[in-house]
Amino acid sequence: METRNKNIRRLPQWMKMQMPKGESYSKVKNTVKKHNLHTICTSGNCPNIGDCWNRGTATFMILGEICTRSCKFCGVKTGKPLPVDWDESNRIAESVKLMNVKHCVITSVDRDDLDDGGAAFWADTIKKIKILNPGTTIEALIPDFDGVEKDIHQVIEANPEVISHNLETVERLAPQIRTRAKYRRSLQVIGQIAKSGLTAKSGIMLGLGEIEEEIVQTMDDLLSVGCEVMTIGQYLAPTADHMPVVKYVTPEKFEEYKKIGLEKGFRFVESSPLVRSSYRAENHVCSN
Repeated sequence: METRNKNIRRLPQWMKMQMPKGESYSKVKNTVKKHNLHTICTSGNCPNIGDCWNRGTATFMILGEICTRSCKFCGVKTGKPLPVDWDESNRIAESVKLMNVKHCVITSVDRDDLDDGGAAFWADTIKKIKILNPGTTIEALIPDFDGVEKDIHQVIEANPEVISHNLETVERLAPQIRTRAKYRRSLQVIGQIAKSGLTAKSGIMLGLGEIEEEIVQTMDDLLSVGCEVMTIGQYLAPTADHMPVVKYVTPEKFEEYKKIGLEKGFRFVESSPLVRSSYRAENHVCSN
């Protein structure tokens, strides 16, 4: 008799996704493979990979594909990272040009093994993309760098149009799903970004056991430090070994949270079950 893992719940109809396909999808896939690049689209099992890649966009993941942290929500590999590949930034800049990307998102694994958490490499990558692609705007989706201001400042000085750092969940649940990262420290990171004058962005996942009052409080916390853009999406467990989904939130409820966020003062709120932090990120570039 077939057995079913209790942590795996049947997806509701609104979470069903089409298999990725199409000419543009194939082109991006081949470019990523040819240049030996890593994307969060694949490493993070993103449900929007087909949609984004068919629009000729992708979220590049720098500093390898092995993370030094083991957060309970994330599908990225955990372990001892390989040495930094300093040519990776050149390959990404060239790929952005080949793909004719108008707006690109850069993210990374956590590199707690490096003295600066990889901040210098972050800055180098952003600068090289801008030199080779002067018309391309950039969002940097950064780790917390342990809250070290001088490391965060290196990324700020590279001057991407948007810097994002995700809270991931409400304060009560943060210790259960995040390793090393802290809710209040993340707010400080977002606050430093906002004070620099760049667009500050953050995101959370729903379905981990949070309640509505906590979601609204998280919005208030983000606004209090100057966050302008918020993304809200449904948590999906990457494997049966990760935190289980407690609830699938309806599209109607996501729309309600979007309305609340906009009324509270966010400039943009992306809120629906399949939203991920870099989804439709080109819409979040704000003129300051």
